[in-house]
Amino acid sequence: MSDTFQSNGYQNAFGKDAPQLNNNAGNGDENEVGKALLVGILGGLVSAAGYVVYRRLPDEQKERLHAQVRTVVTARINEIRQNFNI
Repeated sequence: MSDTFQSNGYQNAFGKDAPQLNNNAGNGDENEVGKALLVGILGGLVSAAGYVVYRRLPDEQKERLHAQVRTVVTARINEIRQNFNI
């Protein structure tokens, strides 16, 4: 019976160059997923810590921070408009 499988071409289609199963092939992808997960968790922790600090700021400092953010965003928008000639 084994002669039948080998002679029909399905069992030995690649000859000596048959692909081999590599059990370590997924390790690179698993490492990347792990790194991405770690970066996501760290980003969430930093974001939460920043929010806690922001909530405890006095109103005067919050207004100054808002003004600084508006200035930076306005400058960036103007730079983008200048680059695209809008």
